[in-house]
Amino acid sequence: MNNLQKLICLICWTSAVSNLVSGEDAARPNVIVILTDDQGWADVGYNNPKVYSPNIDKLAAEGATLTRHYVMPQCTPTRLALFTGRYPGRFGISGLQAANRPIIPHGTLTMASFLKVHGYETCLTGKWHMGSWAEHGPNHHGFDYSYGALAGAVGAYVHQYRAPQEVHVNSITWHRNHEIIPGHENGRHVTDLVTEDAVRVIKKERESPFFLYLPYFAPHTPLDERGDNVKVPTQLDADKPGRWYREDKIKWFNDPKGIIQQEPDPEKRLFLAVVHHLDDAIGRVVKALEETGQRENTIIFFSSDNGPQVDWGGGSYPSDLRLTDFNQSIPFRGSKTDVWEGGIHVPGFVNWPGKIAPKKIDSVQHVVDWLPTIAGLLGANADVPDGQPKLDGEDFSSLLLTEAEPDGHERDIYTIHRPATDKWSLRRGDWKIVTYQKTEPTLSDWQLFNLRNDPAETTDIASGHLDKVAE
Repeated sequence: MNNLQKLICLICWTSAVSNLVSGEDAARPNVIVILTDDQGWADVGYNNPKVYSPNIDKLAAEGATLTRHYVMPQCTPTRLALFTGRYPGRFGISGLQAANRPIIPHGTLTMASFLKVHGYETCLTGKWHMGSWAEHGPNHHGFDYSYGALAGAVGAYVHQYRAPQEVHVNSITWHRNHEIIPGHENGRHVTDLVTEDAVRVIKKERESPFFLYLPYFAPHTPLDERGDNVKVPTQLDADKPGRWYREDKIKWFNDPKGIIQQEPDPEKRLFLAVVHHLDDAIGRVVKALEETGQRENTIIFFSSDNGPQVDWGGGSYPSDLRLTDFNQSIPFRGSKTDVWEGGIHVPGFVNWPGKIAPKKIDSVQHVVDWLPTIAGLLGANADVPDGQPKLDGEDFSSLLLTEAEPDGHERDIYTIHRPATDKWSLRRGDWKIVTYQKTEPTLSDWQLFNLRNDPAETTDIASGHLDKVAE
């Protein structure tokens, strides 16, 4: 792109933003951020015809699909990056792996606190997982209202976090505004409860715009789709090998196109049913926007929090099944908790009718960019208070609002995950270095891949490009 083209794009973007946030008749847009859990690159229909997800696919097709969209390798780190606009390593070691410890210092600039200052009613319905105790919950970090689980994943019908394994974990975690809800909501599927609450938020009469953070639990394990007969846990039918009990009677196993029933593997079929249920829920959220006349004035961001989980040992929740290889195959190496592409390269898009034209954005984006990008769409600045870490994310609102092409600068996407073995990766342009080490890596420890030529990271070419590794 030459300088004249850049200037024209800048003028168009500035004009677009000005029209959005100024003028007596211009209504500030609502903002919805949908974050799904463990939904890999191939676990959406628009990337894989074996998946039935028409509502997600429609939102992607009508918006800006982020083809090189990155997150962190696990739940908590991605939520931290999304919510704060900063890489999770800035918040200490607890931010680099799934954790129920308190992570965000009080007073930290967050997506919710930023939007609240700008006149938004801020709401969360779903999974928090950045501090499982009420004193570290979402209402202390910018939310006016919150509902769901303070800790990590919960059972689909018994909304309790797995048995406590550390002092900071509170297994009784289902709450509304930090007030624990007794088990009377058990027996209702968690996807339905979260969606119904989101619909209530959308339909509430208010003078101000709203921000809805909608972090679903699906399709994270435990996988459990019982249909109407909730007293009988999901289980294989003893009389029908390879079939789930009452599978033919349960809506989520039987999509109108018959896609799910074409899958011969029962575990994969169960996972596809969970995704079908999730997709239907997202469709209900969009329908609520349409019914209240808010669809045209609502920006929807969508992402998964990390790549797919390959297997699950079971037994961590009531009626928790042991599952192996239940996700869809992906064209990348690795999965959840990996810094290979399979763990961090996930589906993502931004939808805003009439403002963001259908397109594919092929430049590299990261979930850490979403806070500054939302600020850019509103024509505002996400000013960081003195003494706090600067934002690591980049504002890509100009790419969303215009036909501007990326300016060609090669940004770094840095990923580290810290379970028993540290996992490190750095992407710059088409190049990516990776290492799995228990100690800080040296130059010879790194593998090198060219993702344009080798997106599946099959061939280490470090020995022939030591200068590139040394960069």
